Amino acid sequence: MDDYAGKDWRSRYSRPRGDKIYIKDLPPSERPRERLAAHGAPALSTSELLAILLRSGRKGETAVDVANRLLQKYGSLRSLFSADVNELRWVPGMGFAKAVQLKAAYELAKRMDYPSTERYEISNPKDVAEFLLPKMRDLDREQVVVLCLDTRCGVIDNSEVVVSVGSLNISVLEPRSIFRIALVKNADSVIIVHNHPSGDPEPSDGDIEVTKRIIEAGRTIGIEIRDHVVIGNGKFVSMKERGMM
Repeated sequence: MDDYAGKDWRSRYSRPRGDKIYIKDLPPSERPRERLAAHGAPALSTSELLAILLRSGRKGETAVDVANRLLQKYGSLRSLFSADVNELRWVPGMGFAKAVQLKAAYELAKRMDYPSTERYEISNPKDVAEFLLPKMRDLDREQVVVLCLDTRCGVIDNSEVVVSVGSLNISVLEPRSIFRIALVKNADSVIIVHNHPSGDPEPSDGDIEVTKRIIEAGRTIGIEIRDHVVIGNGKFVSMKERGMM
């Protein structure tokens, strides 16, 4: 965050006109949108890029002022974009429309990392992480999903299935829910995936214990549990690789 911390944005981006502040008072070469068009997005600071999404400020503040205050309030872009719409809308200078614009921009950015619509095959835990980490790393509740695989380890329907949503640090992992989905999808095997909102993907003792029970249940009905992957903040742990299952 050192691209905006400690800088006097008001002195660069604003000039008072009565009691209102306007970025358009600046020369075109100093306005964020014009600078992006002329020099490319990497030339802009985080606050300037965020100001372009916000489009406008409020009485006494430019869009860059509001952007800089948002970044200071939340501490990071990830925390800012993970905030709820109903929280963001009440931040001074925001409102419902701007809050929704930020959430939409973030979702589009995440979807750039989603796998293509072509058949997706799983050959190792890294493939699982590439498939699901963009979708699960910022969830604020523990969520359990299963990947149902065919005989060639392709993800059936190219999508995961949510089997439970828990609390901040507790997920509900029930064999019945997992195998019901596997049977409906006619899966040859499944991979269990859940996230840790804390960002630390290290499996808990409870995660390990329940996984072993599910593996035993799968053997009874002939469905293999290939792995249980825990997703954190940009990191993941494969229980199979760790020898935990």
